[in-house]
Amino acid sequence: MIKIVNMNEEHIKDLAKLEKECFHTPWTEKQLAEELKNEYSLFLVALNDETVTGYVGCQTTIDGGYITNVAVFPNMRGQGIAQKLLFELNNKIKQKNLEFITLEVRVSNIPAINLYKKMNYKEVGVRKNFYRNPKEDALLMTCYINE
Repeated sequence: MIKIVNMNEEHIKDLAKLEKECFHTPWTEKQLAEELKNEYSLFLVALNDETVTGYVGCQTTIDGGYITNVAVFPNMRGQGIAQKLLFELNNKIKQKNLEFITLEVRVSNIPAINLYKKMNYKEVGVRKNFYRNPKEDALLMTCYINE
């Protein structure tokens, strides 16, 4: 059974491993640990029993949130973990009385785009050459919380 919890120090090592498996420019343990001290960070971890399966990171502002990363270990994909993480993030954003959540996603990442659309994210723009390794445009998507 998957449960969603707030990130804490004991998750850092596993999250850094997840970052290396999922991203061309992974966050380090130090960078992840620094988010624990940041009052504007909202990082949620998906656990299967006590094993880290995925996470979502979000920076909050005065009226919204910006998703920095969504990642699920490759062997755990297709089980709705990312959807559960996003659902819980939306709940936390609502509790903070924020209006929206926004993110960038590679234009080639069709499974992620489809998930975000399913979670009521709308395409709001394109950021040309946003990503490196390989160079690629980013689709900017936003979810308006009270829509």
